[in-house]
Amino acid sequence: MHDARHPAHRRPGRHTHWRLARRRHLLLQGGAAATLLAVVGPGLLAGLSDDDPAGIATYSILGAKYGYEMLWVLSLSTAALIVFHELGVRLGIVTGKGLLTLVRERYGTRSAHLVLGALLVANTGTLCAEFAGVAAAMQLLGGMSRYLSVPLAAIGVSALVLRESFRHVEHFLLALSSVFVAYVISGVLAHPDWGAAAKGLVVPGMPLNRDAVLVAVATLGTTLAPWGLAFIQSYAVDKRLHVKDLVYERVDVIVGAVLTGVIGFFVVVACAATLHVEGLDVSDASDAARALEPLAGNTAATLFGLGFLGAALLAAAIVPLSTAYSTSETLGRKADLDDSFSEARPFYLSYAAVVALAAVLVLVPGVPLIQILFLSQALNAVLLLVLLPFMRSLGRDRELMGEHALGRTGRLTTGTALAAVAVSVLTLAALVIFH
Repeated sequence: MHDARHPAHRRPGRHTHWRLARRRHLLLQGGAAATLLAVVGPGLLAGLSDDDPAGIATYSILGAKYGYEMLWVLSLSTAALIVFHELGVRLGIVTGKGLLTLVRERYGTRSAHLVLGALLVANTGTLCAEFAGVAAAMQLLGGMSRYLSVPLAAIGVSALVLRESFRHVEHFLLALSSVFVAYVISGVLAHPDWGAAAKGLVVPGMPLNRDAVLVAVATLGTTLAPWGLAFIQSYAVDKRLHVKDLVYERVDVIVGAVLTGVIGFFVVVACAATLHVEGLDVSDASDAARALEPLAGNTAATLFGLGFLGAALLAAAIVPLSTAYSTSETLGRKADLDDSFSEARPFYLSYAAVVALAAVLVLVPGVPLIQILFLSQALNAVLLLVLLPFMRSLGRDRELMGEHALGRTGRLTTGTALAAVAVSVLTLAALVIFH
């Protein structure tokens, strides 16, 4: 039972910035900047978390193999991220419900189980990638074995998220995200061909072969990650944002998504200007570390390892939360980390299960870490074909969304993004089958 001194309706949700929420009426009187401060979080954190080790590895491979030629795939992916993250927070703010709750209520339990199944597979693969990133980073930083670094990371992240207030956790995670500045600086100091980079951002072009299409699919999957779509909606709900906050939350979403694309851009150009020029492939974390040599010389591996580690911990703290909330919503159970284990059993069990499973998979002897980082993101793109149609259908539902349902422009942009994912996945499938 809840403590009588803190009634249930007054207790903050695990994702609620409660001190900020209590002063929201004062912030709302302080102008646009103060209002933005009151709502910021879901878009920024979900966006930055996309630049996890799997994302950095994918972007490194994109730059190392194809130089600037396929940067347009990153542009397209970032635009799709803005479109669907905005739809996710809109669904959460307008309905006050998470994605899996809406799917279960509108389309039935079977559909909810289908979406949950796709999310569980995608989230487990992504969490494997995060722990693989921890292992690669700690190997670079101190030669630590994965058999020590991965269990320590799994225990440490779980203890941080499950025991601390989310306000403290969020501040810690956002501080970790500052490591991404290393990739931005390295991209500038690598002296890339800015003209070729600008052309690559807007002019489509790529070899039509299986490897190139696989890289394009993985780029889509790592940027528009399934777990992020479920997380951002639940986060917006738990933060107790209101419809009047929607215009400011859109700014939060756009800033977070654009930062994701900007960081990815500089990772690509850093690798294009170094690894691609030298004809080097990314086969492990030390290869990608060479892209930072223009910045730090012999300390490049250390910087890359710190960036990899910070990015891994940032995402590893959030992906299991996405899984736990989605599982609880599918079962029709209210989940709150302020609740005890007996009150939120499905939440805690699903969190622990996905962390344990991912850690065990990464510890399998001989498992190739860079392949896990990369191929898990291609799998994400495939599983988006399960998730995105439900989100788009919910967004178009005027009975559910009222005046905030997708209009003509919204239907066009979400339809175009969905079509791009479908075409890329089907093209890859065709090339694999008929190769």
